[in-house]
Amino acid sequence: MLAVVAARWPLVRMSWSRAMSMNIFDRSAKLRQRERAAHNPDVALFDYVKDEIGYRLADRVFDIKRQFRHVVDLGCGRGHVSQHISADNVTKLTMCEFSPALLTQAKGPEEGVEVERLALDDEGPLPFKDVDLVVSSLALHWVNDLPSTFERVFKSLRPDGAFLGCLFGGDTLFELRCSLQLASLERSGGIASHVSPMAHVRDVGSLLTRAGFVMQTVDTDELKVGYPSMLELMTDLQGMAENNAAHNRLTHLPRDNILAAASIYKEMYGDDKGVPATFQVIYFLGWKPDPSQPKPLERGSGEISIKDLYRLDEIVKEIHKKDDDDRTK
Repeated sequence: MLAVVAARWPLVRMSWSRAMSMNIFDRSAKLRQRERAAHNPDVALFDYVKDEIGYRLADRVFDIKRQFRHVVDLGCGRGHVSQHISADNVTKLTMCEFSPALLTQAKGPEEGVEVERLALDDEGPLPFKDVDLVVSSLALHWVNDLPSTFERVFKSLRPDGAFLGCLFGGDTLFELRCSLQLASLERSGGIASHVSPMAHVRDVGSLLTRAGFVMQTVDTDELKVGYPSMLELMTDLQGMAENNAAHNRLTHLPRDNILAAASIYKEMYGDDKGVPATFQVIYFLGWKPDPSQPKPLERGSGEISIKDLYRLDEIVKEIHKKDDDDRTK
C-alpha cells in the first residue's frame, strides 16, 4: 500500500498547485448547488447553521451605534442576516445573491427599511458607491479572488464606512475531512480532496490590511452540531449548498469509502448520542479610513511603562489625587 500511496501523492499535489495558480472553486458548480438547494421543498430545514450565524452577525451590526443610510448584504442567501436588520439603525438595505432562486426566497427585514434585491456575483463588480456598511455572512469562503473582492468592497464604501462579515475557517469540519482522508487511504490507497480549502484567521487580517482597511477586528467562534452519523451530516451539507465545489474534487465517492469514513468518524469522534461536527467561524470588521477616526498616540508619548501594569490601580488613584489637588489650588 505504501508504494501505491507514494505513486499517487505527487498527482494530488500537482493538481492542487494547478488549482491554486488559477481558480480554486468551480463557481458554475457552486451556482448549481445553490439553485438545487433552493428548489428543495425542505430547504428551510437546512437553514439552522446559517440562521444562527446570521443572527450573531446581525447582533454585531446592532453593536455599532450609528444610523446606516445604506447597507449592502453581500451573499444574502435566504436572508440569514437581512431578516434581523432593524429600522432603528438602517434606512436602506440592498440584498445581493449569486443564486436567483435563493434571492427570491430571501427573508427581508422588518417594516420601515427600504429593500432592494439584486442578483449579483460575489466575484464580479459591485455597482455601489458611498455605502455605509457592507455585511457578508458565510459567502466569501467560496470566492476565488478574495483580495480583489475586499478591494471592491473598500471602493464601494464611503469614508468611515465599515465592512463586517464572517466566513468558515480552516478548522471547519475537520472531523469529516480526517475521516474521509483515512477512508480513502485505506480503501483507495491515496488521499484526495473531499472538503474545500478555507481561510485562516491570519489570512483574513492580511486581506483587510491589503485592501486598505483600518481599525480591524478579527475573532473566531465555534459552533458544534450533533448528528446521528456522518451520513446525515453530508445530507445536510448538501441541503445547505455547502458541499465541495473545488475544481480538484472527486465527482464520485465509492460507497465503500463512504461507509468506511462513517465508521472511522464514529470511532474517532462519536459517542452513544451520535457524532459532532465543528463549524469554525471567522468574524471580521474593518473600516475605511477617514480623518474623523481616532488616531494612535505618537510613539514614545506614553506616561506609564508596561512594567508597571501590575500596579495599575495604584497609578490610577495617584492620577486622580493629582487632578483633585490641581483643582483645589
